[in-house]
Formats: sequence, structure tokens, C-alpha cells
Amino acid sequence: MAQRWGIVWNPTKIDEDELRAAVDAASPADTEILWWETTADDPGRAMASEAVDSGCDVVIAVGGDGTVRTIAEVLAQAGDVAPALGIVPQGTGNLLARNLGVPLGSVPKALDVIAAGRERRIDMGWSTADEEETATGFLVMVGFGLDAHMLSETDDDLKDKAGWLAYVEAMARAVAAAQTVDFTIAIDGGDEQTLIGHTLLIGNCGAIQGGVTLLPDAEPDDGRLDLLLVSADNVAQWAQALRTVVWDNGIRRLLGGDDTVSTDSAQHLTGESIEVTLPAPVAFEIDGEEAGEVSRLHVRVQPAALRVRC
Repeated sequence: MAQRWGIVWNPTKIDEDELRAAVDAASPADTEILWWETTADDPGRAMASEAVDSGCDVVIAVGGDGTVRTIAEVLAQAGDVAPALGIVPQGTGNLLARNLGVPLGSVPKALDVIAAGRERRIDMGWSTADEEETATGFLVMVGFGLDAHMLSETDDDLKDKAGWLAYVEAMARAVAAAQTVDFTIAIDGGDEQTLIGHTLLIGNCGAIQGGVTLLPDAEPDDGRLDLLLVSADNVAQWAQALRTVVWDNGIRRLLGGDDTVSTDSAQHLTGESIEVTLPAPVAFEIDGEEAGEVSRLHVRVQPAALRVRC
């Protein structure tokens, strides 16, 4: 059966001739290919909307996490007419691709996965910060505090060479910038409770770069969001938090451990809707990218929002 592919690509991430040649080689013979190029002013929203209106069977995001997230927002809001999402990861983080097992570092292999047609339904998260009227989608995680500082401090080259050790190195520098804050949180419409921490992560997927899994229970298709609260006041507590993240809920889980470990310095929670109020603005990130500061945050999950070819 003939297919219609919509290619939405970021020209700063890949050479056009290389991409067109790879698409021609991977697409079935009866596939119609439509092309849209992102711009500095629009990372893909208008282009993805045109692809939906054009009746594409799949919209392929060629770019980094920002391009993928923007296109996914459009598809998640398109309802029954939404095409499937294909991913050709060309960024630094490529976080959703990592979590779904999409091939990294090879445009032809990523396109072969799309051409194979296997699809998985996944959830999408939505966050509304402060007085914003429009929610912003996320596919992996949002967070504030030390996490956002750590992401901005982490050296990309070191991440590739040293894996999770790069985050340890970045954490040492980020601790000076982040402060423990008291904030209120309400999960699934329940009573507000006051928590204290450097960092709160809210995620749909759990893995980041360097082989680190911050949210070991997070599944992109379980209709829930997972939370990690990190709080530490001294060297011993930081060591405990690091052990919990890297060993107890990372390496040990890979070796057959079953249950997620929570400690005083690294606490795990879960919910479908989260309301957070902070006493003052703190650094905020969306899918591994800095997103300014936030003092009030509403986060919710949209179950089975996307069909992804993976």
C-alpha cells in the first residue's frame, strides 16, 4: 500500500543531499515524499501541521530533541488523524530515541526502522509554567534545581567519553549554583505536602546520556509520570544520593535487581498530574534543554498520545 512520508528536517543538523539520498534508499518504491525545512523562528510546528493536513502516514523528525518535541506536540494534538512519528536523531542528547531504542549515529538505520512500519503507542507529558496559557510538551522529563544546573554544566565531549562520570563532574560544579528549597507539591489532586530538595525531576522516560537511568520505573507507555526528588546537605548525603542513582537504581537494576530504592536523599514518587509551587524562581529544563526559570508548575500526562515507529 502506498505511503506518504513527511520529512521535517533541521538544516543545521544534517546535509540536505545526504539526507535526501538516505531517504530515497530507505523508502519503499511507492512512497510519496514531502519535504519541510525548519527555520530559526519555527523548529517545526507549522511544518508538522502542514504534514498532518497533507495526509501524511508518518512525519519524520530529523534533528535534535527540540525538533522531535515540537513535532510530537503537533501530532499529539491532532487526534484521530494524527500520523505516526518517525525519528532520525541528529542532536546531542537524542533522549527519546535513546529510550525507545532508535538507532543513533546512522541515518540509514534510523530510516530502515521507520520503513519497517512497527509502531509503539507512547504517552506525552505536558508542563505549564507560571502564568503561561499554553502547555509545553515533553517526551522524556522536565525538572528544576540542581538537575537544570547540572545539564548546563555538563561537558558534551566528556559525556561521550566518560558516560555517567561526566555528570558526577558536572554535579560538583552545579552544587554551588543550586540551593535547597522548600516547595509544595500535590499529586493527582491530593493534599499539598511540603518537600525540601535541590532537584525535582518529573519524567515519562528514565534514561539520559552516558548510560544513566534517573527514573528506573518510568515507562513511556504506562499512563503515568515518575518523580525523583534529590535532597542533600553534606558530602555524606551527596554520596548517598549518587549511590542510589548510579548503583541501586542503575547498575544493580541492570544486574537483576527488582525494586527501586528510595532514600532520604533520593526519593521516588509517581502520579498522573503534579502541581508544584516554589518560593522563588529556580532553573528549569525540558527534555535536557535549559528553559529559563519557574516558580509554579503544572505537569500532566497524556496517555497513548503518539504512535512512534521504533
